[in-house]
Amino acid sequence: MVIRLLFSPPAVDSVAAPAIRWRPLRRVLIWLRWLALRFLALMVGLVMFYGMINPPTTWTIVSEATVPRDWVDIDDIAPALRRSVVAAEDANFCLHWGFDMVEIRKVVASGSSRGASTLTQQTAKNVFLWQGRSWTRKVLETAFTPMIEAFWSKRRILEVYLNVAEFGPGIFGIEAAAREYFGTTPDKLTPVQSARLAAVLPAPKSRSPNRASGRSRAIADGAATIARDGRAGCL
Repeated sequence: MVIRLLFSPPAVDSVAAPAIRWRPLRRVLIWLRWLALRFLALMVGLVMFYGMINPPTTWTIVSEATVPRDWVDIDDIAPALRRSVVAAEDANFCLHWGFDMVEIRKVVASGSSRGASTLTQQTAKNVFLWQGRSWTRKVLETAFTPMIEAFWSKRRILEVYLNVAEFGPGIFGIEAAAREYFGTTPDKLTPVQSARLAAVLPAPKSRSPNRASGRSRAIADGAATIARDGRAGCL
């Protein structure tokens, strides 16, 4: 009996065995968490950097631009153009924190397929990401948007947007758009010219600001409205 106890194999600990099996998975999870935190830190760093330094270019500009462009400070862009773009693309820009929940609820309630993308979201996409629809891009855009709102002022967001947005095939930035379409500089754009430029933003490859349209007239009215009701106060 004594001999059998001395030489019998040790019993397997029923608690230790599962722990041993889960150890590789735990290491993978730790590594993934480390990677995710480093990636998040990189995103925050990029947003903070471009809050102070003008983005030199974007993926889309590199691949599609055909017209030279120069950066224009927000103070050198006509107030009429600023209001027109906000009225056309994101009338509540000064009021929300990156996501316009009022517009999102309207889209959901109507069952519409149209988007409710804000200027901040569009800036995140244009500066840091790529064009096209995918869940990966949308998730990253959703992560970048509150970071931009946290570290940039509203004027900075609009400034960056206007300098990288596409206003026509191969025409990026408000300086190139004002020069190519109207032979002027951004600070001298009239309300009519501003509304026409803002009218092309949803579809810059198929619309032209060279002639008036129902949309441009509606944008001119909208720009005047947000100037009166205070929604242009942050511009």
